[in-house]
Amino acid sequence: MDLAEIQAGRQRLARARRVAVLSGAGVSAESGVPTFRGPGGLWENHRPEDLATPQAFRRDPALVWRWYHWRRRLISACQPNPAHLALAQFEARVPEFCLVTQNVDGLHHAAGSRRVLEIHGSLWRVRCLGCGAAGEERRLDLPTPPSCPECGGLLRPDVVWFGESLDENLLGGAWRAAEESQVMLVVGTSAVVQPAASLTQVARRAGAYVIEVNLDPTPNTGQVDLSLLGRAGELLPLLLQP
Repeated sequence: MDLAEIQAGRQRLARARRVAVLSGAGVSAESGVPTFRGPGGLWENHRPEDLATPQAFRRDPALVWRWYHWRRRLISACQPNPAHLALAQFEARVPEFCLVTQNVDGLHHAAGSRRVLEIHGSLWRVRCLGCGAAGEERRLDLPTPPSCPECGGLLRPDVVWFGESLDENLLGGAWRAAEESQVMLVVGTSAVVQPAASLTQVARRAGAYVIEVNLDPTPNTGQVDLSLLGRAGELLPLLLQP
């Protein structure tokens, strides 16, 4: 841990009035949220990539919902970690702040963050395929699959699946936050999932100072202004302290 680099980053952040943050799975992993990728990522002999698709849901909505019920139960036991809490506390001190997250677990909200764009959706929201109604749903004992209380249509998790486009309004908000930021903080993301991975370049082209915090080097590491390798839960409380 290079304390001089942390101090330099902290000074940049302390002076900034416009800050954008992009968070990824690495932040949630420190709270015990499984990534569902790589070795050991199978669920009932299914790959997540084969379940999180519109085609899989049309083919067997009950199977897909069983997977989401399992995920929701796991994540319901997870708590925000020091990285989540540091970001929420920092938000209160910045006039213009936007937290763009690729995570769907809701832990940023649970930590107290309010200016959050969940560009990949949320496990705690559902959307009706019939009438289009959408809203928060925290119950863990939903039917498999659940139906809409308004029209009786089939409900689906309100998340972005493989092969689906991101919400244009949310993506537009993320782009504006990156373009207008004086400092952009990129935390716990491999910087390979598009279009979120492009936000770093958007911020750099607009002149922002970009800080990366990640366990391992990423494709962005050689291009950002400051790269801090380590656990977000250890580095962010130091980087974001007043």
